[in-house]
Amino acid sequence: MILLISDLHLEEERPDISRAFLHFLDTRARQAEALYILGDFFEVWIGDDAMTPFQRSIAEALRRLSDSGTRIYLMHGNRDFLLGKGFCREAGCTLLGDPHVVNLNGEKALLMHGDSLCTLDVGYQKMRRLLRNPLSLFILRNLPLNTRHKLARKLRSESRSQTRMKASDIVDVTPEEVQRVMAQYGVKTLIHGHTHRPAVHELQVDGQPARRIVLGDWDKQGWALQIDENGFDQRPFALD
Repeated sequence: MILLISDLHLEEERPDISRAFLHFLDTRARQAEALYILGDFFEVWIGDDAMTPFQRSIAEALRRLSDSGTRIYLMHGNRDFLLGKGFCREAGCTLLGDPHVVNLNGEKALLMHGDSLCTLDVGYQKMRRLLRNPLSLFILRNLPLNTRHKLARKLRSESRSQTRMKASDIVDVTPEEVQRVMAQYGVKTLIHGHTHRPAVHELQVDGQPARRIVLGDWDKQGWALQIDENGFDQRPFALD
C-alpha cells in the first residue's frame, strides 16, 4: 500500500490538524510501504536553521515512521519551498524534485505539487520563478531570521488577499499545461495538490485516455490517496 497526501499546512495555530496527522502516522501510515507528501506540508517554512519545537516534533514523528519501515518522500510546495536537507535528515525522508516520475502499481505516474500548472496566474508564476532561482534561494536562506520572519508574513498576507480577488479559473490548473506536461513525461496519470479541489479528472493525452488526480487539503477534514491492489482510492476522513 502507498499513501499520498498534500496541503496539510501544518502550524501551531491548528492543533486539530497536527493531532490528526500524528494519529495518521501512528496508524494508517504504519501499514504503508511508502508515504508521499506533495507539498505545502507546513503553512510556512523560513529555513531549516529556524525550526521551532513544534516543527521539530513533526520531524521526530516522521523519523519514527521511517524507522518503522515506511519510506517517506517529501516535495516542496509554494509555502515550504525552503525545506532542506537538514529537515529531511531529522525526519528520515527523501526530498523529491517537482515534477517527479514514480512507478505506482506498475504504472508510471507523474507527481507534482501543482502550482506550476496554474499558468494563467501570470503574476504568481513570475514570483515563483524569482523565488525558486538558485541565487534567490541562497540569499533567502542567509537572510537574518528576523528578516525572514517579516518576509514570510508579508508574502502570506499578499497571497491570501490576491487569491481572494482572482477568478477561480486563474488559481486552478490550466488544462493545456496539464496535457503538455503529461505528454512531455509520457504518463497517463498525474497526481498533484495545491488547488484544494480534490477530484479525479478524465482527459486525453496524445489521443489516449488519461487522468488527473487532485489531492485534497487538510482543513475541515483530512484526505489521503491510497494505492493498493484494488487501485487508486481517495477519501476524506474526520480530523478528530
